[in-house]
Amino acid sequence: MAADLVDLSVPIVTGMPVYPGDPEVEITPALTADTDGVNVQRVHLGSQTGTHVDAPFHIDPALPRLDELPLSRFTGPAKLLDARGLPPRTPIGPDRLPHGLKPGDILLMVTGWSSHWGTGDYLAHPYPTPDLAQAIIDSGVRTVGIDALSVDRTPEPGSDDFSLAAHQVLCRAGAVIAENLTGLERLLAVRGQRIEAYLFPLRLAADGAPVRAVASISPR
Repeated sequence: MAADLVDLSVPIVTGMPVYPGDPEVEITPALTADTDGVNVQRVHLGSQTGTHVDAPFHIDPALPRLDELPLSRFTGPAKLLDARGLPPRTPIGPDRLPHGLKPGDILLMVTGWSSHWGTGDYLAHPYPTPDLAQAIIDSGVRTVGIDALSVDRTPEPGSDDFSLAAHQVLCRAGAVIAENLTGLERLLAVRGQRIEAYLFPLRLAADGAPVRAVASISPR
């Protein structure tokens, strides 16, 4: 029986939400079939656009870039951390970490905040504490995803309360981080089946890149 594929990615379109201060997204025609015989788009975006993966280089130029990481870092069995129903800007502690995590697993944190995509409320997402980040690393996991703008709190508009505490713990341990995932709630409903996550980014010598994040659901 064929696996059920679930798209976990947001669409990349002109004017889409970006992290405050990141490059705005603009996609415009560069060539057209009517004039040039082919359609080619000009794409302007930042490396952290939409559903994307952070490399450790994101927080320190001495750490590995995306192209220096093994491909195995971007795929593996998905394990789910259920953090739904939390109030805005609530820290997520290590008590929510699922049991049985092991090296090679991909931990996906399900906050439900993707339902706020495209609204001002999206910035007020829950986020993992440094203690949770350390517990993830201690479990052997080196790939983490979240259905929110960041694994750290996003400052309120006009605030300078900026932190990369969870990024620091994860990236300095060699982990990669997928952000702006969507549709993770569907995975929580899966029972008795295997979930594999695929988070392959563009092959850029960079801090991060957009991904077409996909989950594959199949019988065990």
